[in-house]
Amino acid sequence: MFYEPKDGHGLPHNPFNAIVSPRPIGWISTRGKDGSENLAPYSFFNAVAYVPPQVMFASTSSKDSLRNIRETGVFCANVVETAARDVMNATSAALTPETDEFTHAGITRAECETIPCSRVANAPASLECRVTQILQLEGADNWLILGEVTGVHIREDCLVDGRFDVTTFQALSRLGYRDYASVTDVFELTRPDD
Repeated sequence: MFYEPKDGHGLPHNPFNAIVSPRPIGWISTRGKDGSENLAPYSFFNAVAYVPPQVMFASTSSKDSLRNIRETGVFCANVVETAARDVMNATSAALTPETDEFTHAGITRAECETIPCSRVANAPASLECRVTQILQLEGADNWLILGEVTGVHIREDCLVDGRFDVTTFQALSRLGYRDYASVTDVFELTRPDD
């Protein structure tokens, strides 16, 4: 099969996000100028640079997260573990802007250290970020948000022999459609020039 996206794929469901998988989930927490809290999962999320450390996520509409980020210039990217899949999913609901997803889903929050924002208290890791760029992408309402990581929280049980170990908490990833996967099988490869 071959198709050009501009002409459509003819399938019952769009295969694009299933092809680009697995993808980490950025559970993005934000706070508006009025103090309102928001927590939403984004599967178009990833690390993009080491020095300084930077992450990105993309929003396919002008959601509460983007509004809060524009107002404050900060966000926190929380790592999602398989054990949190149901509460993460609850935060993906289309709720009113004044609804606090932390409260809605029963998630314990903690204050960030370097930015005025809440984070998921028990997340395996949380990345506090200051926005560096907000770019409008092609399409009706597509946005790319880039942020420099200014603070990193790591849950103690996720550190094994001085390394952040994804198998201790089974990282959750998005595959496409309504499909997800838990990271349970990890192996190491040595590069030829190591």
